[in-house]
Amino acid sequence: MKKHIVVLTGAGMSAESGVKTFRDHDGLWEGHDVMNVASPEGFRQNPELVLDFYNQRRRQLKEVKPNQGHKDLAALEHDFKVTIVTQNVDDLHERAGSSDVVHLHGELLKIRSIGNPQDIKFWTEDINLGDVCDKGYQLRPHIVWFGEDVPEIETAVKICYAADILIIIGTSMQVYPAASLINYVQPDTEIYYIDPKPAIENNSNIKVIAKTATEGIKELLTLLK
Repeated sequence: MKKHIVVLTGAGMSAESGVKTFRDHDGLWEGHDVMNVASPEGFRQNPELVLDFYNQRRRQLKEVKPNQGHKDLAALEHDFKVTIVTQNVDDLHERAGSSDVVHLHGELLKIRSIGNPQDIKFWTEDINLGDVCDKGYQLRPHIVWFGEDVPEIETAVKICYAADILIIIGTSMQVYPAASLINYVQPDTEIYYIDPKPAIENNSNIKVIAKTATEGIKELLTLLK
């Protein structure tokens, strides 16, 4: 029976593909108060601004490709059962070939109706004010905004509980509830943390690899052999 690897990924996973991160000094928050573009209140106050913000991100996503790190994680499926739990809203894990991906914070290439959160559809173009669902409600990005529930968190907790190996890549582990997932693995679970500026110290329970996602994963592959 194959060991089950669970991979938690954050913005640093996609940064090497050219996807701007939210929290870096040159990230997409610059010029915008975060609550203006990533909260239900911001959407109610200025829906056009919020739609444009995510339209720009969706256009950018079409211009980037999975990096070697994404591809190496997908290749792990040859020898392990692999589940990826990502905070990223891009589809780079899927494009690299990963078959089991849980998106905690939603997906940029999906939309939903503001009148029916379960009405979710695949969407690749801009969303404009006046684009409505079949029942006449405005469409919005299928993104978890600040102050909203994280529907997939319970699924992620169950996945982490069943992990034989936990790999954390490119996340500060400061954003909750995602940061709490490390607490749900079994005591004997192997844990690896890959980040060029790790927020967790190397200890008996966690092996820290202070490298970028692509370089860190390359080193990790030698450890897993």
